[in-house]
Amino acid sequence: MKTILHPTYFPSIVTASIMAQNEVVWEVEDNYQKQTYRNRCNICTDRGLHSLSIPIKHVGGLQGRQKYKDVRLDNDYHWQRQHWRTLQTAYRTSPFFEYYEDELAVLFDKPHNFLLDFNFKAITIVSECLQIDHNKEKTSSYTTELPDDILDGRFLVQCKNEKEFEQEAYVQVFGDRHGFIKNVSVLDLLFNEGTNAKSYLNSFKLDFLNA
Repeated sequence: MKTILHPTYFPSIVTASIMAQNEVVWEVEDNYQKQTYRNRCNICTDRGLHSLSIPIKHVGGLQGRQKYKDVRLDNDYHWQRQHWRTLQTAYRTSPFFEYYEDELAVLFDKPHNFLLDFNFKAITIVSECLQIDHNKEKTSSYTTELPDDILDGRFLVQCKNEKEFEQEAYVQVFGDRHGFIKNVSVLDLLFNEGTNAKSYLNSFKLDFLNA
């Protein structure tokens, strides 16, 4: 069934599960909101849960509200180099990091202008690594009232008051220190499970979408 989602920075495991199982329509006509997964993702490090946040150029005054697709990246701060180094440090001992390293490294080797474009490029590469179809259908206008044949998964973009999901544990690099950390970026699953990641995503229960 079609599901509408926000394009996020290295989507969470729940979002990636929807990408693997459902046909996705990407929301591109919404306004940008702070403190969402539009410009951040969670990973597991030796210190536990860690958030990677992409800096953006904020507009002020009468232009305080802007479309997500118009949000520009703040490349004055060398965030790409920092994010890639953090990923390397966190996952270099994982079973499959080296297997996917070259595909992902291209995201961090040159600057990008717009957050939405960068997120779509990241989603495309991750989808290829996971061997799942990357849907390219996008919204043409924003609405809160969706047709009956489209499920609404846009709430997954929120960082605050997140919904708890049932999730089968898999071996994480620092799981012996911090226990299993749920619903982090799908990169964590990919680096730890490799080719088994697709099967994991396809088995994830999406009953919450029908609630």
